[in-house]
Amino acid sequence: MNTEAGTHPLVLSAATLSRTLLAPLPSRVRHTEGVVSRAAALTDTVPVRARHTLLAAAWLHDVGYAPRLASTGFHPIDGARHLASLGWSPEICGLVAHHSGARFVADLQGLGDQLDEFEFVEDALTDALTVADQTSGPQGQPLTLEDRMQNMLSRHGSDSVNARAHPQRARYFRSAWARVAARRLVLSPDIGSLVPLAS
Repeated sequence: MNTEAGTHPLVLSAATLSRTLLAPLPSRVRHTEGVVSRAAALTDTVPVRARHTLLAAAWLHDVGYAPRLASTGFHPIDGARHLASLGWSPEICGLVAHHSGARFVADLQGLGDQLDEFEFVEDALTDALTVADQTSGPQGQPLTLEDRMQNMLSRHGSDSVNARAHPQRARYFRSAWARVAARRLVLSPDIGSLVPLAS
């Protein structure tokens, strides 16, 4: 982990809030810790000034799963709205609201207008957060992107909204992974610490 970014007050606050809100959901905490670990390995793909933002968003991306925050039942919106109510920056709230192609699922659930309360920006930050989330399994274990997608489909089922959104999300995930890999390659020819696209 980039030590300076990892000890930034914003990151420490995000970690505390996430662990507090997700305490009733230990497996979600483990997944979040895995995402943070993956995001830390990808900090070199985002601008230096944004590294603490990436790590904070990684800590906070799934807080909407906290039982006491359930409102719409769609965790990206519920989490982002709670963070906005606490005064977190629009950038962090937008990253949480739109993480991992949430817009594709929101549209199928009729929640697109509510998700649009938060700005979506496709950039190095959103790519790194997507890759970190989509290469961390339900218990925080490293997975390839393809294995993670298959795991999601088997957990949620073929009739789920996640399965119906999968064709669009899969294209988005693979594109984000490719952009992150390209950034790593430009920075260093050794991208071995990036979980591969497929096994």
